[in-house]
Amino acid sequence: MDQAVFWQMLVQYLITGLTIGSVYAMVAVGFNIIYNVTEIINLAQGEFVVLGGLVMVLLQVQFGLHPLIAFCLTIMVVLGIGMLLDRLAIRTIRQPTVLTLIIATIAASMIIKGSAMYVWGKDPYDLPAFSGRTPIAFLGAIIQPQALWIFGFLILVVVLLTLFFERTILGKAMKASADNPEAATLVGINVNHMILLSFALSAAIGALAGIGLTPMALMEYDRGAMLGIKGFAAVILGGLGSFPGAVLGGLLLGLIESLGAGYISSGYKDAFALIALLLLLFLKPSGLLGNVAILKLKKF
Repeated sequence: MDQAVFWQMLVQYLITGLTIGSVYAMVAVGFNIIYNVTEIINLAQGEFVVLGGLVMVLLQVQFGLHPLIAFCLTIMVVLGIGMLLDRLAIRTIRQPTVLTLIIATIAASMIIKGSAMYVWGKDPYDLPAFSGRTPIAFLGAIIQPQALWIFGFLILVVVLLTLFFERTILGKAMKASADNPEAATLVGINVNHMILLSFALSAAIGALAGIGLTPMALMEYDRGAMLGIKGFAAVILGGLGSFPGAVLGGLLLGLIESLGAGYISSGYKDAFALIALLLLLFLKPSGLLGNVAILKLKKF
């Protein structure tokens, strides 16, 4: 292979990997927000991504709303669904255990998927790209303008969450509830409200990922399960509970998939990422930036 062609292909694979990895990273951040407050794994996280894409299609394409208005309404709708998930599927469980709460999120995922199939059907949906579809040449590779929006969404999520948790009273209250819910309650923090907020933030970030992804890869009702698996794999790769680890894990997972598909076989791209994950777990079970976490029951 010509050396120039090799480098062009490498740059293309890296761009593709970072693009899809940014989506995985946002899903992983959503997982960690809920885990850090409740210590449960929300297996309906991928459905928030699907709803973000499909609701945006409904409002912008089918109802004809202005893209900015549709964007804001989509975030609000999916955020509200995330809050309903906490209130209806989590809060109503008596004597909750980590296992029963995780099973509740699985049930919620199935309900959301079935509802999405009923509303939107089984066909994939497209969404107009935010800045058109004219590709951008970069070092011999091609960048879709929508990829830049996805990168921007990830950066926005990281910056806003950092400011939220480090500079606001509400963010610090969430961190206190995650570290020690009993002590947080003693100083007047309503831990139940913090849990509700964690589901709302997680849903909003998932919706943002879905809105960014749909113009590039289409969206259909049943993509949530695979997106959830990839996001969870990114969480484990980076370290459960670590926000920097979630971002790093998502980007690495996307790069592994893209490079494996490009240089070996696209048919095994999912296997490459899982093999890399298993190897890491053998060497460092806590993930790249995480600590060994022991699940324990919290009182809700």
